[in-house]
Amino acid sequence: MDVELRDLELLDAIATNGTMTAAADRLYVSQPALSQRLTKLEERLGVRLFDREGRRLVPNQAGRRMLTAARQVLTELNAATREVREIRDGRDRRVRFTPQCSTALQWLPAVIRGFRERFPGSEVRIETVPNDEPIPALLSERIDVALVTKLDRQMDSVDLTPLFEDEMVAVVAAAHPWTKLKHVTARHFDDADLILYDIYDQTRIPATALPIPHGARPGRITTVPVITDLVIEMVAGGEGISVLPKWIAAPYIENRPVATVQIGAKPLTRTWFCATRRGEQPAHITGFAAELAHHLKRS
Repeated sequence: MDVELRDLELLDAIATNGTMTAAADRLYVSQPALSQRLTKLEERLGVRLFDREGRRLVPNQAGRRMLTAARQVLTELNAATREVREIRDGRDRRVRFTPQCSTALQWLPAVIRGFRERFPGSEVRIETVPNDEPIPALLSERIDVALVTKLDRQMDSVDLTPLFEDEMVAVVAAAHPWTKLKHVTARHFDDADLILYDIYDQTRIPATALPIPHGARPGRITTVPVITDLVIEMVAGGEGISVLPKWIAAPYIENRPVATVQIGAKPLTRTWFCATRRGEQPAHITGFAAELAHHLKRS
């Protein structure tokens, strides 16, 4: 590899302090030694990383790109070092939690309050995971507890506690013809324009199954960031229909020109689970999972 850890520290020190002398003081090395290190790094990469503006060294385009990576790596290493020391000293009271494809977490403060009453001094971190795939993140110990609903090929590798079921409904403009129907079927979705969260982007590999009845053949699919207000505004403006959990759509029915319609003669439901790693877990992680299950089973 052309870049070492001390090179990353060098980049950060120069960019932060602006001069070679100040950066050398920060790193407790001589200014000539630091200049030589920068020269060797630029030679290995084959590009200059800093431009001189007066007395200051300023990252150029290549330098800014390397600096972004350097600070990400240094931040992660510092965090990992701190957390490992907490584990060593028995002071790790973190719970890293992620909810799958959820945009409404009004229940979470109550869960955290109950948890902290039982485990004072504990810390709850709400994490995001790549591609909305919490199970792989759970198995690789990047998170500790997950709220999940989508089936995953690795589901059998974790402990799942059923929590509740919610109903998926079609969300349409208030004047849409579907509002006159008791329910819609797969055929109604044929050629319909769908507006969905970008977790349903069909170009992803693997693609996430669309939240519509089996066999439906929609026309156009527009995906947007996971921002429910944006979905509702597009539906209200006649840009298409959406499919959302009923409990998420319900608050918008009162103040926006949209309506919900049942999907299928029997409501289309999904089950939510609390997912944790198998085997014995620290008491604070088990406690958070128990508080989550207790609260959501009552809701």
